[in-house]
Amino acid sequence: MIDNDRIIRETLADHAATVARFQDACSGIIAEMAARTVACLRGGGKICFFGNGGSAADSQHFATEFTVRFTRNRRGLASLAFTTDSSALTACANDFGFEAVFARQIEALCRPGDLVVGISTSGTSANVVKALEFARGEGIGTFAFTGKNGGRCAEFADLTLAVPSPVTARVQECHLIAGHLLCDLAELAFADTVSTISGN
Repeated sequence: MIDNDRIIRETLADHAATVARFQDACSGIIAEMAARTVACLRGGGKICFFGNGGSAADSQHFATEFTVRFTRNRRGLASLAFTTDSSALTACANDFGFEAVFARQIEALCRPGDLVVGISTSGTSANVVKALEFARGEGIGTFAFTGKNGGRCAEFADLTLAVPSPVTARVQECHLIAGHLLCDLAELAFADTVSTISGN
C-alpha cells in the first residue's frame, strides 16, 4: 500500500533541503543575472527564454511576467519565449532539424545587447546548447538555468545557475524561484515607469 503521507513529507523535506543549498550556492549568481537583465532592458534589449518540456513552460511563464507584470504595475518589459510559435518550431525542425529550433530564432530575432536564457535541467539538451553556442558567437548575452554541474550549457553561458540537485523536480522548483526573482528585481528597477495602456 502506498504511504501518501510519507511520500509528501519526504518530498517537502527534500524540497526544503534543496532550496537551502540553492540559496547558499546561487544567490550571488541570481544577483548578477538580475543586474545584467536590468542593464539589458535599460539599453533597449530584450530577454529571450527557451527550453524543452517543463522548461518550455517555464520560458513562457517568465516571458509573460516580464511583458505583462509580476506583482506591480509598470510599463511592459521586452521579453520573448521561443517555445510559443508552433509554425516556427515545426518548420525549423522539419527543414534544419530539432537541434536548430532555438538557434534559428536567435539568428532571426536577437542582436548584441539582447540576452538569451537557455533552460535545461540536465544542462545537456542539444537544442539549448546549440542556441547558447550560437548566441555567444553572435555577441549576444547568455544565461543558463541548469541542474547539477551545469552540463554543456555552462560552456556557452556567461552566467550559469546550476541547482545543486540531481532530481529534475527539485531543479525545476528552484528554476521557478530564480525566474520569479529575476522578474521581481527587474520590476523593482522599472517600478517608476508607467504604461501608456489604458487602465494601468
